[in-house]
Amino acid sequence: ERGVSHHYNYRWLLVFLAEIVLVAWVASAGKSALSGGIWHTALDHWLLRSPPTPWLGRLLFAGAFATAVWRAWQRDAAPLDVGLAAAIATFFVACEWARAPGAFGAFLSAAGLMLIVALLQESHRMAFGDELTGLPARRALEEALSGLGPTYTIAMVDIDHFKQFNDTHGHDVGDQVLRLVGGQLALVGGGGRAFRYGGEEFSVLFPNCKVREALPHLEKVRKTIETYDMAVRRSDRPLDVKVGSERRGEVAAELVLSVTVSIGVADSSGERNSTDKVLRAADQALYRAKQAGRNRVAL
Repeated sequence: ERGVSHHYNYRWLLVFLAEIVLVAWVASAGKSALSGGIWHTALDHWLLRSPPTPWLGRLLFAGAFATAVWRAWQRDAAPLDVGLAAAIATFFVACEWARAPGAFGAFLSAAGLMLIVALLQESHRMAFGDELTGLPARRALEEALSGLGPTYTIAMVDIDHFKQFNDTHGHDVGDQVLRLVGGQLALVGGGGRAFRYGGEEFSVLFPNCKVREALPHLEKVRKTIETYDMAVRRSDRPLDVKVGSERRGEVAAELVLSVTVSIGVADSSGERNSTDKVLRAADQALYRAKQAGRNRVAL
């Protein structure tokens, strides 16, 4: 799907050209001295005879389906990978009913429809989700803001000294910090919903909630992040979760860091009668929190 010019994908172009040559060779059987008529006899072998699907084809279908399922499992059941596995299975059923034009067309259409739906779902996931933190992305926040009622609260959350983390420990550690903060914000109570706004900044939306009702939940998640000891993963960290947890906190095995966040919060009361104004007010409150020393919630 990335094109033959991507990285080492020239090898797929070579496979494609080899397939063209092979098909041309088979199609010209008996018509030239090079091809001969051996394919007429070979295709009558029980492994290659069709329809329905030859036994060799069934083995290849099984291998392709198993590979697609394994890839979907490796990538946490991404829509496109799940759709590909389902399309392979459906296309196999279509080939088994090749002698029945109606059934063949129905299953073939179903396979194509599965791929289209999977592609749409994958596009939606990429557009509305943040792959690093697993949170909904800024576009999802904009969509959520458009459907709010008259009462709501928005909090803007910024990781303190995030650039320093990146400069000191590298971008891998920075990514771990983002995942940590995103994971804690996803657990915020009070009906809040967390979003990755961009960079090291997050948003938390509280529909049908005044700022005073949201404050205790924001303060709780701020304290949770402050007191959380983040063990930085090293290249020699055990892959086994149990072994890794037993070694958690060992200075010799891991680097333990602490992270804090600053939070600015505003609601839709008073003159803030639009989401743009509430967002701007939350941003200004965030600026005041940072100016006051960071690691705090400001109104």
